[in-house]
Amino acid sequence: MLDATLYYTLRKAQPLRKPIRLPTLVMHFIILACVSVGSVSAFQETHVVVSPRAARIHNATFVFDGHNDLPYTLKKVASSSFVTMDIAKPQPSIHTDIPRLLQGNVGAQYWSVYVPAATAYRGAALLETLEQIQIVHAMIKKYPETFAAISSYQDIVRARRQGKIASLIGIEGGHSIEDSVGNLHRLFDLGARYMTLTHSDTLKWADSATDDPKHQGLNAFGEEIVRQMNSLGMIVDLSHVSESTMHDALDITKAPIMFSHSSARSVADHVRNVPDTVLERMPSNGGIVMVNFFSGFVDPEAAKIMSTMFDVSRELRQKYSDDDEFDAAVKRWRTANPYPRGTIYDVVDHIDHIVNIAGIDHVGIGSDFDGVSKLPVGLEDVSTYPRITQILLDREYSKRDIDKIMSGNMMRVIRQVERVAARR
Repeated sequence: MLDATLYYTLRKAQPLRKPIRLPTLVMHFIILACVSVGSVSAFQETHVVVSPRAARIHNATFVFDGHNDLPYTLKKVASSSFVTMDIAKPQPSIHTDIPRLLQGNVGAQYWSVYVPAATAYRGAALLETLEQIQIVHAMIKKYPETFAAISSYQDIVRARRQGKIASLIGIEGGHSIEDSVGNLHRLFDLGARYMTLTHSDTLKWADSATDDPKHQGLNAFGEEIVRQMNSLGMIVDLSHVSESTMHDALDITKAPIMFSHSSARSVADHVRNVPDTVLERMPSNGGIVMVNFFSGFVDPEAAKIMSTMFDVSRELRQKYSDDDEFDAAVKRWRTANPYPRGTIYDVVDHIDHIVNIAGIDHVGIGSDFDGVSKLPVGLEDVSTYPRITQILLDREYSKRDIDKIMSGNMMRVIRQVERVAARR
């Protein structure tokens, strides 16, 4: 449980109250005038205290995070071994471990079973996705007192009553199904409960936000994938897809969609974020936008630099077919082109904007912990969610509002998606 006296020091201008429409732009002009990129040393020192009231509210609900890349991190740094990296113990080199999940009051988590889009070009996407799913299954088996395997809304309710972290699986990219409806069904049978339609590359049936368009959204096969997902009860995830793909999917789906880890484009202008034209459609669809914590999608100045980085990365991918060589080249570029971290306040600014445009029923948390290279000051790992609750209280959100943001909205989406599937 959360220590009610927890606080941290953050150098930042005082937070704004909600509602706000252009929350961080002016602040960043001031910041950039007086500090170098990536520095927080010149910020006004502010103590953000997680008050006893905030602690009670945070612990009365639970965090349902839409996206955590721990399985891929375990593969990269520990050869998928929980002996090599025992997450029951503190693991300061990564963002996620069991002690910090409990400290952050994480009660449900979509574990991403990400594999690079390039795996599709060598015919390995499905196989490597199956390996990632096995990591999640192994984690649940290794730590049964902490995690519970989930396939339905009622499973989540049961896990919470048992005091366990409901562990769901999300497929990060339609390349994982290798253009096969049968593979989609296979992954659902293995526990996948959402699929991001694309990752970084445009597919044969769907356009990505970070690649050249080929279909102006979804083609006929892409539309069929959405229908199949509706029938299965698998949530259509629109993070990573182009704006046209977003609209096409919203036109076709009969169930609520999700953005598992995307923020607001009007706050930080990057194609990975959600434009207002799509946010405005959330009430009629019933979907949810789960705010990403990655600095490059949260901080406005960082988003500009990251937009350039995505163009560069496409060029580097053409040069380096090997994933490790590609990752190293991207890392070199990022080192030569630093960008600011932003702060926890920037993240809450995105929440504010989504609430203002889409409504309080359509926003959640999709951190992308262990899947990003830089995080905002104040959101360094999975223990830090209570700080968001405190800032939401400071901005006059109610207890009910906070419950919706932390988990209630995602729970509603799951229930509605299951009901649609039951009718088909």
